[in-house]
Amino acid sequence: MTMINTNNIDSLIGANVVDTEGRKVGTVGQVYLDSSTNQPSWVTVKTGLFGTSESFAPLETADWTGDELHIGFAKDVVKDAPRIDTDGALESADEDALYRYYGLSGSTVGQSTGNTGNSDDTRTDAAAGDRRTEGYDTSGPTTDEAMTRSEEQLRVGKEQVSAGRARLRKHVVTENQTVTVPVSHEEVTLEREPITDANRGNANSGPDLSDEEHEVQLTEEHEVQLTEERVVVDKETVPVERVRLGTETVTEDQRVSEDVRKEEIDYDESDIERKGRRARDDTI
Repeated sequence: MTMINTNNIDSLIGANVVDTEGRKVGTVGQVYLDSSTNQPSWVTVKTGLFGTSESFAPLETADWTGDELHIGFAKDVVKDAPRIDTDGALESADEDALYRYYGLSGSTVGQSTGNTGNSDDTRTDAAAGDRRTEGYDTSGPTTDEAMTRSEEQLRVGKEQVSAGRARLRKHVVTENQTVTVPVSHEEVTLEREPITDANRGNANSGPDLSDEEHEVQLTEEHEVQLTEERVVVDKETVPVERVRLGTETVTEDQRVSEDVRKEEIDYDESDIERKGRRARDDTI
């Protein structure tokens, strides 16, 4: 584990925050410093789908691995911490509420300036009050002639969430199948034989031309057994395939829009114009 100090504040910003069970809580949004030691004392943890919610978490019980910040509390504890505005100063009452919530001792007042903040002891003297009004954008003993312009930048992340469950289920359906089967059968045919010396007597035993019927007395010698094929239908259940569930990753583009704020700097020449007019009047 690496000691958390001012040298690794830049590495903390945006790092993953992990709870006592190894679950990801969110990412580090801001770091607050204790003015008496100038060491990090609090961080804000961005939670939610797009990191739109921020919760305060103490660094007193945290460990830094160089890639992840391990805090000494469960994920739900951090997410349910008292909601405090992270855009301005951390009031003493708010910080006391955080200490009570996490069961820690101590009471300091924190003030955030961008991604890092200073945690100052409560002051009641006028000089401390004057110093609290000084900043990067106002004129004072500790500022220069430049003004800092800041803007919000949109950071979009991804979180793995459960999209649903799928299960295999089978049921029986009935469908009609038509199959063409060739079948054969026997038919009676007439056999013709030419007149020869052997059968000429039988051929000339009657009149030359006549209309008559001839009944054939079937004997065993004359009986013919006719056969035919018939279609026999039978059904058999056989396994045809194995089906299992699988997953594949499909990537699609999604557009995310959010309003971001930025500061714009312009200049006011009214004082210059007034001084110029007064100079011209004095010359006249």
